[in-house]
Amino acid sequence: MPIHNNKIADIFSEIADLLDIQDENQFRIRSYRNAARTIDGLSQSVAEMVKEGKDLSKLSGIGKDLAQKIETIVKKGSLPQLKKLRKKTPQSLSTIMKVAGLGPKKVKAMNKKLNIKALKDLKRAAKAGKVSQLEGFGKKTEKNILENIGQIESGEKRKKILAVKQLAEPLIAYLKKDQSLKDISTAGSYRRKKETVKDLDILVTHKSKSKIMDHFTKYEDVKKVIAKGNTKSTVKLRSDFNVDLRSVAKSNYGAALLYFTGSKAHNIAIRKIAVAKKYKLNEYGLFKGKKRVAGKTEAEVYHKLGLKYIAPELRENRGEVEAAKKNKLPKLVKLKDIKGDFHAHSKSTDGKNTIEEMAKAAKKIGYKYLAITDHTKNVTVAGGLDEKAFKKQIKNIDQANKKIKGITLLKGAEVDILKDGSLDLPDSVLKKLDVVVCAVHYNRNLSKQKQTKRALKAMDNPYFQIFAHPSGRLINERKPYEIDLEKVMQKAKQKNIILELNAHPKRLDLNDADVKRAKEMGIKIAIATDGHSTDDLKLMGYGLGQARRGWLAKKDVINSYSLSQLKDVLRKK
Repeated sequence: MPIHNNKIADIFSEIADLLDIQDENQFRIRSYRNAARTIDGLSQSVAEMVKEGKDLSKLSGIGKDLAQKIETIVKKGSLPQLKKLRKKTPQSLSTIMKVAGLGPKKVKAMNKKLNIKALKDLKRAAKAGKVSQLEGFGKKTEKNILENIGQIESGEKRKKILAVKQLAEPLIAYLKKDQSLKDISTAGSYRRKKETVKDLDILVTHKSKSKIMDHFTKYEDVKKVIAKGNTKSTVKLRSDFNVDLRSVAKSNYGAALLYFTGSKAHNIAIRKIAVAKKYKLNEYGLFKGKKRVAGKTEAEVYHKLGLKYIAPELRENRGEVEAAKKNKLPKLVKLKDIKGDFHAHSKSTDGKNTIEEMAKAAKKIGYKYLAITDHTKNVTVAGGLDEKAFKKQIKNIDQANKKIKGITLLKGAEVDILKDGSLDLPDSVLKKLDVVVCAVHYNRNLSKQKQTKRALKAMDNPYFQIFAHPSGRLINERKPYEIDLEKVMQKAKQKNIILELNAHPKRLDLNDADVKRAKEMGIKIAIATDGHSTDDLKLMGYGLGQARRGWLAKKDVINSYSLSQLKDVLRKK
């Protein structure tokens, strides 16, 4: 049975949660959390690395002990340590800790006083008003708990795009081993690069007398064959994720790909155009009467309807059809356009690699610049730096720039926006930095009015350049804090402030609709990985998918600029 990265990451995260509930050593807990983050963000399969005999201890945040545990999980599918921890503490308490705002102390208190052992118990108690009666809780906390439970429950039905990629890529590689296969493509929301995916659609064409459906249903990660036929089969993987495989003819492959990629709203919009032109459009092709006039490729169908080709990421019926009619579709930003990253952490705070290691990894990707933006002192959990430490950091970056040729390190900081709207570094230090990235980390539960006022005041600081992960959400885990993004965007436009599109698949913050809104307002976007390791720098592609869904062109994204152009933009601020 294949073990995917997200499964290993989930095991380490659960161990960290259970250790936290048991008041174990915080350093030990942090090591498991860091390992989970590292593994979850890896582009390469850890199971494949084990199979190839690679030294896992060389991965950032993974020592020899954790490397051995990973090998055990890959070979046995589980970890004896986790089973022991579950005997001491119910596994379901770890799930409760995923509810935003509930740390180990509150989870233990609810377990002891209300006998809450599972998410359903918590939901029942919160609905009955029992949680708000506990010391340290209140009506607002209770309301937030119910809202976050709803988010977790809905999130269980949709997987983050990174987790789906880890399932899809080995399956597609397996299907390609069938000699009868001709074409293969994913479809649905995964192909449209949506941040979460409910199930996976795969389309294939093949030679006659193919046994591709037999090959598909025998995949080692299949838990259950739900349906099997000559043209369509559906399986449930061991991760309880459904996959549909559809076999189509070469002559209508494009029409089928268009149809099954969606979205439903986009398909309805183009079908209306087809009807107006006396055509019929479905998954079998574009027809004039009984004659198929297009269908082999998607571009052929669009062209026959008088439309320019519409990229999958845009197919949400948000104006793309009208733009395609008028030849006004944006030339979407591509990964090759990206020349650097604006949000990266080093070992100076909570990063896993040194400044030089991060620089060399960015250079290997092909970047021309990288901003090292370690945390400021208020973020104590990340070991944030004070004024004195940042002055030393600036010198360290200058030294690294002299040592490493072919890439420029930008001196930066991820500055905490305090509750009163002031910044967690004095202007005397901020003015020495090339890149000032500002973010909200604490006091997330302020009212919309107070949170907005806080952000707007911070944006008045003349050194505030980039607003990091502006909504503060974690997909399927934590809802955005209350803030008036419209007012934030208006202020950003007024002050030449750049908004970050955080590329980490857990965040993808801003969301696609807000990215599009920012573009329409003329606000520049910085796509940034928030990299805490050299591996995290490779997550840029997820941000690109979100950027493309938000209609961003190269000119809208500041990390597509040359270093001299970039400095001009930052100097404007």
